[in-house]
Amino acid sequence: MKIAICTGGGDCPGLNVAIQVLVKQLRGKLNFEAYGIRGSFNGLMEQPPNLEPLEISDVTDIHMKGGTILGSSSSNNPYTSEAKELAITKTLNGFRKSNLDGVIVIGGEGTQGIAALLSERGLPVIGIPKTIDNDLPGTDITIGFSTASETIQKATEKLHSTAESHDRVMVLEVMGRNNGSLALEGGLAGNAHVILLPEIPFKIEFVIDKIMARKKAGRKFSVIVVAEGAFEFGDEPLYQKTPDQKVVLGGIGKQLADKVQKLTKMETRVTVLGHLQRGGVPNLNDKLLAAKFADHAVNLLTKKNFGKYLGICKGEVVEHEYKELVRGKGKPLSLNNEYVRVAENSGICLGRPLKFSIN
Repeated sequence: MKIAICTGGGDCPGLNVAIQVLVKQLRGKLNFEAYGIRGSFNGLMEQPPNLEPLEISDVTDIHMKGGTILGSSSSNNPYTSEAKELAITKTLNGFRKSNLDGVIVIGGEGTQGIAALLSERGLPVIGIPKTIDNDLPGTDITIGFSTASETIQKATEKLHSTAESHDRVMVLEVMGRNNGSLALEGGLAGNAHVILLPEIPFKIEFVIDKIMARKKAGRKFSVIVVAEGAFEFGDEPLYQKTPDQKVVLGGIGKQLADKVQKLTKMETRVTVLGHLQRGGVPNLNDKLLAAKFADHAVNLLTKKNFGKYLGICKGEVVEHEYKELVRGKGKPLSLNNEYVRVAENSGICLGRPLKFSIN
């Protein structure tokens, strides 16, 4: 068989591990041909299709690198524009011209949504879930989430020392789109005092109460972790334009910091962690998760069991039909999440009243 591997959407730690395991098994175990599609599905639309052969020697050390050796694309999605039908036709034609037997797609909600669309039109595809946001339906966790959460944890811990040294409030704005998983788990592990999530519209008075209660108890500093999609009760999420005029979530950190400083009279600083969350070598959990998904994908491939995307449920790999994926729906953090309970039981303010306060 002649199999192509594709990475789409934003980069994240663990992509190269999945590529490495896939190539080792395809080439070494099965003696299949393995190819990488450059720049996500866009590579299949190029004339000629932008494919590169992958040998075991090409992937020997890539588990120690972040990002993806195949490149990716996360903007100007032609599959959602007026040119959608043309994009689909070009992609399928590129697949056929390349004499491929199947594609393994490593991506998040947007990329898997495209894969679902192409699967409906006959593309033999198998999906592996990745996204630091952990907002893909059908899986408890995705490749990249663990390492990104760890980055937030370390940043939160580092802000503790400078906040305490200067009696400041430090606000850390993190990614996650409309899912608060990154903020919650990274902030909880980093011992933030306030964590604000998209799923719980916050009231500023409860944030201020927490900060002032700490100050009254002799703790003259506080660290706040706020998800980019979080917003104040009665308002809506904030968006801003990038230099290339793309509209993205962001800006809540500065808005929150300005309000906190005005209401508490305490010096307040904001840090936007940004793309640091996407970069770097994957941690142990993400490496193992990527390897686990890749191994299962190859198993499906040998059975020619296409039209599936994978997930993890209670530690076990599960298979979903692409037709079950509701594109654009996302996956908000459940308010029954155990870490929501742990955070509030530990006295962390989530922007709503605490039953008791531990300062």
